[in-house]
Amino acid sequence: MDAKRAPMPSRPSASLRKSLWWLVGLAGVIAAFLIMAFYTEVAGWVFAYIFEASGGGVLSTDPAVTSNGFADLISSPWQSLIWQWIVLIWVAGIILFGVSKGIERMTKRLLPLLFLLLVIVGIRSVTLPGGAEGLKFLFRPDFSQITWQTVLVAMGLAFFKLSVGMGTMITYGSYFRKEQSIPGTATRVMLAGIAIFPAVFAYGFEPASGPSLLFITISAVFSSMPGGAVFRVLFFILAAVAATGAMLSLFEVPVAFLDERCNMSRTTATIITPVALAAVGSTAALSSSTMADFRLFGMTMFDLFDYATSNVLLPLGGLLICLFVGWRWGWSQVKRDLSNGGTLNNERVARLFFGVAKFVTSVLVFIVLLNGLGVIG
Repeated sequence: MDAKRAPMPSRPSASLRKSLWWLVGLAGVIAAFLIMAFYTEVAGWVFAYIFEASGGGVLSTDPAVTSNGFADLISSPWQSLIWQWIVLIWVAGIILFGVSKGIERMTKRLLPLLFLLLVIVGIRSVTLPGGAEGLKFLFRPDFSQITWQTVLVAMGLAFFKLSVGMGTMITYGSYFRKEQSIPGTATRVMLAGIAIFPAVFAYGFEPASGPSLLFITISAVFSSMPGGAVFRVLFFILAAVAATGAMLSLFEVPVAFLDERCNMSRTTATIITPVALAAVGSTAALSSSTMADFRLFGMTMFDLFDYATSNVLLPLGGLLICLFVGWRWGWSQVKRDLSNGGTLNNERVARLFFGVAKFVTSVLVFIVLLNGLGVIG
């Protein structure tokens, strides 16, 4: 991708603006914003662990020690808020230098190191006594546990993992060069499961601990490695780089919306966005401390933002996108865009995509949405 930003797509026609399809984009902007409201808190934990590890934080294989250390962090109101604010300032600063510059210079050079470090941690993790049980837990399917509900939950999680329905792909699509093949874009390989789950079983951690599993388990793995303290610092630095890349893609959605649709300057939009996120996201940051007893629909604000995006907004946005592509946009427009104006010979792939999106995916996503709303399941 060139450092210079590619032109944004032309503004929608008057007839399209008068229709309700513009709500698809608005839902994506709202989803990206609410995800950032709680994801910046998770990223704040990663940044906090860099300094904790750099300061010689205790390395231990005792689940009680590592769990208590993580609990101390999230139960401190000021630590939670300050680290979230640091993350917001950090991401906003990078956005001010431009998406291409910010993302490419950080991720292209440093993420391969994270991949290498995950390989090292994974090797160490699987060689721990009892580590084989973790691999069995991760890779050996238990078909007795596979139910209709399990499939629906997995499909719902895919929206979050693949950034579907939140405007990220639409925003980043505007930065593609014309010669890039959209269907041929490569996927990434993740080794986090191999690095974590063998250690979970080797040290007696609870495998269902949720997002905190990374923080309470990785320290235990490094404690059993030569030079583990150094590797631990490096790991969380690289994890922060990876988290930054994810946040930049989300942060760009509301910034681009304010810039392109609200006629704000990019600088103003980049300042307003983190301020708004700090106000809304503070409720998520305090969900394990001063606002722990505050509930809406039986959930903390952290869990509510997670539920509203993963179970409602993302499936809804995905459904509307499928309907727009299949029934409003039509085959001629899909063919033109996926073939980059006829420069790519991929009509079979484009036709398959169009048929699946129009007739198959739309039905499945609708089922996922109904499950997320509790209508079925």
